[in-house]
Amino acid sequence: PNNQQKWHVYSASVKPLSNARQCYTVEMCMTTLDKSCASVFYNTNSCSASSMTESSGIRNILPESRICDFSFDPCGYSMNSLEEDAISTIHVTPEDGFSYASFEAAGYDLRAVSLEQLVKRVLDCFQPREFSVAVHCDEGLDIESIVGPAVAEGYELHQKSFEELGEGGFVMYHQFLKSEGCGSRSILQCYWK
Repeated sequence: PNNQQKWHVYSASVKPLSNARQCYTVEMCMTTLDKSCASVFYNTNSCSASSMTESSGIRNILPESRICDFSFDPCGYSMNSLEEDAISTIHVTPEDGFSYASFEAAGYDLRAVSLEQLVKRVLDCFQPREFSVAVHCDEGLDIESIVGPAVAEGYELHQKSFEELGEGGFVMYHQFLKSEGCGSRSILQCYWK
C-alpha cells in the first residue's frame, strides 16, 4: 500500500460530435525490463534502430504500421509509427537497475484491435517485472466488451481503478506485477501466500 503508483489524468470535456468515431488511447509503462530483452537496445557498431525494431519484436506489435525509429548512444530507443488515422510510440531506457519502457497508441479501434493481444505483444518485447496499462475512451460504453478481463499471463493484478470523466468519457488503470510462481518450493508456501 505504501508503494502504490500514482496516475494523474487531466481531462477537458466537450460534447462529442454525433458522427465522430470512438477514440481510444492505450498507455503502458513498464519497469525492471528483462535483461536479455533490454540488451537489444544498446547501440553497438553492428546495431541500428531498424535492427532493434526487428530483433526486439516491436515490428510485431502493430505490423501494418509505418515506423520511424531512432537509437541513442550508448543505449536507448525511440519509435513513432502511423497506421491510417492511428499513431503509436515507444521509448526505452535499458540500463540495469532503472530500466523502463513506455508504449502509447491512439486512434485504434479496440473492437477491431484486441487490447489483450496488443498488451501481450508489448510484454513479449520487454518482459518487465512490473507494468501498468491505462485505457482512455472519449465516450461511455461497456468497457468489458472491449478490453475483456484485463489479465496478463504470468502477472498478477496489483491495483485497478476506473474513473468516469465529463461528457461520458472514462479512464481505466491496471497495474500488474510478475507472478513469483512456486517452482519446486513447498506447496504450502503457495497455498499460504
